[in-house]
Amino acid sequence: MRTRTTGTSRRTSAAGAALAALVLGLTTACGGGDSGGGDKPAKPDAAATPEANDPKDPGQVSEPPALDEQPKTVDPKVKGVGAGGGKELTETELAAAVLATGDVSTFKVDPMDGPPPQGENADDPACAPLTAMINGKPEPVASAAVYRQLLGAKTGRPAISEFLTTHGTQGAVSLLSRLGDAVKACEDGFKGSGAGSSSTYSAVKRIDVPKAGDDTLAYQVTGDFEGDPVPLVFHVVRVGGTVATFYTANLEGTATPEIPLILLATQAAKLK
Repeated sequence: MRTRTTGTSRRTSAAGAALAALVLGLTTACGGGDSGGGDKPAKPDAAATPEANDPKDPGQVSEPPALDEQPKTVDPKVKGVGAGGGKELTETELAAAVLATGDVSTFKVDPMDGPPPQGENADDPACAPLTAMINGKPEPVASAAVYRQLLGAKTGRPAISEFLTTHGTQGAVSLLSRLGDAVKACEDGFKGSGAGSSSTYSAVKRIDVPKAGDDTLAYQVTGDFEGDPVPLVFHVVRVGGTVATFYTANLEGTATPEIPLILLATQAAKLK
């Protein structure tokens, strides 16, 4: 297992405000605190240094999950909430429909704070849907949203974050369509700016994944922090007017981090 390094800290500190919040959320989720079920992860300590972390603790980075250890089918106890017909869920209904501890045996789920009020804006309007997702605020703007951290039940790894948003069927269809167009248009990268900082994204590429729900899109955005690439992966699933977004990052290398497909399938089943 790899530990968090000075390079990881430098990458994070060099990120723009929105992306730094995203990456720090993953880093905090998978290290530093009690890994017992149900405890809300501690907030990151801005004064912490790499040397202050336990060098034997591999939970300081997000690592690709062991896919062969994941369940192959959705737990039959998972029941849908009826969002597949286009029902626009309230925040309370989203909280009941989002993945919870026990839905996927290999993961526990904790609450996660919503994104900061200010995020990034893309230098190219065609890439705006990508920065909206990095901001944790997919567009068109959701009428309700909930945010969760998904952690490996045994080790606290991998760290994957999810936000579940409701847009109405037309809005949700538009969201995935615009996002797919942005992935194509921005494959050579783009820049984001806002909240007094800026970020550089060197590449965007689509990732092929099996369909879940009514529509599925997966892609990687590669952040460029002082010349170091940081791959960020997003998997987006639509069921009716509800959109589930999962994201994770590889803070230690250039390999594409993986998100277990059982998470997408289970969330789709819980929404239908």
